[in-house]
Amino acid sequence: MNGFSSLIEKFKKKWGIGSTLDIILILIVFSLAGMSIVFVRKPIFNILGINDLHVVIKTVVYLLIIFPCYQVFLLLYGTLLGQFKFFWDKEKKMGKWIISLVSKKSSEK
Repeated sequence: MNGFSSLIEKFKKKWGIGSTLDIILILIVFSLAGMSIVFVRKPIFNILGINDLHVVIKTVVYLLIIFPCYQVFLLLYGTLLGQFKFFWDKEKKMGKWIISLVSKKSSEK
C-alpha cells in the first residue's frame, strides 16, 4: 500500500467514512474553505482597518470574525459537494466543546 492509500485509509478509520470518494471530497472541502478564507481575510481586515494594528488585536479579530467565516465555508462547500452531514456533525461537536470551555471558565469565577 502506498503512502496516499495508507493516508486515505487512516482518514476513513478516524472519521468513520466508508468511501474513498467521500474522503477525497472532504479533503477538497477543507482545501476550498482554506483558500476562500485567504481571499476573504484581507478585505475584511481592510474594511475594519486593522492591518496595521498589533498582532494580538489581529489574532482576536481573526478568532471572532474569520474563524466563524471558515466554518460557514466548510458547511457551504460541504453542502455543494454532498458532505454536509460530515461537516455539520463536526460543527456540532466543536460547538459543544467551545460551550463546555466557556461554561467551565465561567463556573471557575
